[in-house]
Amino acid sequence: MRIVNIHEAKTHFSKLIDAVSQGEEIIIAKAGKPAARLLPIAVVKMRRAPGSQAGKLEIAEDFDGPLPDELQAAFEGR
Repeated sequence: MRIVNIHEAKTHFSKLIDAVSQGEEIIIAKAGKPAARLLPIAVVKMRRAPGSQAGKLEIAEDFDGPLPDELQAAFEGR
């Protein structure tokens, strides 16, 4: 963990972001007192489970049928 003052943080912001993206934690201090903390964002990858929505969704029989004339006209700007 590294502590930097606000002036240094503003001057070297891009470098600090690079350090944080590598896993470093940085504290930004104002008048010597900690004011903020820069942390990397934890990326959570969700595992997809095939069929997890089975029985939870309903698709109408005519979902791919022609649109009503007034709705089709709206899409075409008529």
